[in-house]
Amino acid sequence: MAEHKKQSFFEGAFGRYVLPGVVIQSTLIGGGYATGREVVAFGGKFGAIGWITGLTILVGFAVMAFLMFEVARLFRAYDYRSLVKQILGPLWFLYDIIYFLLAILMISIVVAATGSILESTLGLNYWVGVAIIAALAGVLNFYGTRLIERFKTFGTTALFIGYIIFGILVISGTWGDAKEVFASGDTSFVGEVSMWTIIWTGMLYVGYNLAVYPAALFTVRRQNSLKQTLLGGLIAGVLMTVPWFLTYFSLMGFYPSEEVFTAEVPWLEMLSGYGLWVVIAFGVVVGWTLIETATGLIHAFIDRVNFNLEEVGKPQLSKGKNGLIAIIALFLSAILSSVGIGGLVDIGYTILGYAMLIIYGIPMLIIGSYKIIKALKGKRADTEVDNSVPGK
Repeated sequence: MAEHKKQSFFEGAFGRYVLPGVVIQSTLIGGGYATGREVVAFGGKFGAIGWITGLTILVGFAVMAFLMFEVARLFRAYDYRSLVKQILGPLWFLYDIIYFLLAILMISIVVAATGSILESTLGLNYWVGVAIIAALAGVLNFYGTRLIERFKTFGTTALFIGYIIFGILVISGTWGDAKEVFASGDTSFVGEVSMWTIIWTGMLYVGYNLAVYPAALFTVRRQNSLKQTLLGGLIAGVLMTVPWFLTYFSLMGFYPSEEVFTAEVPWLEMLSGYGLWVVIAFGVVVGWTLIETATGLIHAFIDRVNFNLEEVGKPQLSKGKNGLIAIIALFLSAILSSVGIGGLVDIGYTILGYAMLIIYGIPMLIIGSYKIIKALKGKRADTEVDNSVPGK
């Protein structure tokens, strides 16, 4: 009976409207996002007007989520190769290349963040963190979809509770300083900056994070109407952006502190005065999100491989191979992680962000929107024909 109830919860309204956003958010949040490093680089550094970047990110995340959900629903494209073929046609392989590079980059940031956090909070060796993430991501990919859905749902719940608590602690203690930043229009960390630069920074952030979207394709199978993909996209946008705003307003209480804004893990600097238990709690919550990110990116890649195998009439990868792929990908990423979070975010994300916007973002906006509108017109025309037939 208990199992039936649990199944109903994930297969019902939660599974159709909320779960796709939960999976995208939980894949997005790891690495530089959870540490606060990305929020500094993509909005926080602009000080009093950085919130405009946040609004741009919110709109961008929601629109791109809706477009992916609806195109996937219309064409039953539940792995990223099938989806990208709908918008790139024979050039779909370009996405494969950029996705692989971005996935490795993002997992590398996850590994680097884990090492920094475990060393800072628990004093553990860097490679201990790598081993923990590799083992857990391997187990999750071994057991597959059902366990991943539940792991990410509980993780997202813990993340929101954690971020709200951390945000309240920091914002309540530094709100006076934050108000001064907003009142004075302080942008001193970067100097004068144009409105276009602020908005474009948000668009670029959405662009490179397009790599996390395919992680949710396996959940979109439950959506069966435009209403569900539209509302699901809006919910996804909100879920993905709430932690950004909590981090941003927390950062404003320290603006433009070099100690915080150049730190590998800004959140640790902001929480340093609140006791060891807060720092450890942050380490646990963020550690969970790091595992979610690595798991989501690898799971999307495994789904794509399995779909390919089905197409050529071969059996899908075994559970053991799924787990082994996850472990190998994480240890390869660990080598790249030696660059550090800051270097990976500032250099790699910018280059690959432009590439992802060009080969996926813009085609999805133009071609994806066109296909959705065409499908709506076709449906309307069918309805008009049905209504004109006597007895219908």
